Amino acid sequence: MTEAINLRAVHAIYRYEMARWRRTLMQSVISPVISTSLYFVVFGAAIGSRISEVEGISYGAFIVPGLIMLLLLTQSIANASFGIYFPKFIGTIYEVLSAPVSYLEIVLGYVGAAATKSVILGLIVLATAWLFVPIQIVHPLWMLAFLVLTAVSFSLLGFIIGIWADGFEKLQVIPLLIITPLTFLGGTFYSLSVLPPFWRTVTLFNPIVYLVSGFRWSFYGVADVAVGTSITATLGFLALCLAIVWWIFRTGYRLRT
Repeated sequence: MTEAINLRAVHAIYRYEMARWRRTLMQSVISPVISTSLYFVVFGAAIGSRISEVEGISYGAFIVPGLIMLLLLTQSIANASFGIYFPKFIGTIYEVLSAPVSYLEIVLGYVGAAATKSVILGLIVLATAWLFVPIQIVHPLWMLAFLVLTAVSFSLLGFIIGIWADGFEKLQVIPLLIITPLTFLGGTFYSLSVLPPFWRTVTLFNPIVYLVSGFRWSFYGVADVAVGTSITATLGFLALCLAIVWWIFRTGYRLRT
């Protein structure tokens, strides 16, 4: 790696990825926002009519942080994985690797763009939810911190998946078979307090629980697990992804194959 970060190189990659995203607004913005809004309408209307409040919060408002987190996780992975896989697929990754650009600058460009897209989508969904239910954000700075940290962490995961994948179908394996089920079972639509003791203990092994709980705490001041634990889990996952990315570039894993 170079001693100093070349901001122009980072900005070039970042700008290219953001431009590609803007060219497909229907698929990259409108579609995920509509699908997330449908979750909100269906679950809020169908279940909310039977559950008036959860932890003193109206059910419609209670599920908003979980739905934003669901969108954030899936879109962060999708944006970053496709962003780095597509250059591999068409062969332009060799131009990037042979350019006077450090590995750190490549990661900053691709992951930064993916995280930016996800944060924008999360804020759009938050604004959309505000049209349906009154939302209170008790800790706005912590809300933004959780939003950004989660977007960056899962964009790094998506970057790792994009390098690992050797086919388009593999880009969807982890998001569809692991991340989405864990998010649905991680307190997105319910509080862990309604679970029997055994299942509550089992659910605590789900890492997504800590992300959803911490994010919901930033809205309403209530959480299923200690906030400090949620922050530690988020930072720990970020550190793990950074370590894996460092190892990938150090060993050249699947970058030149």
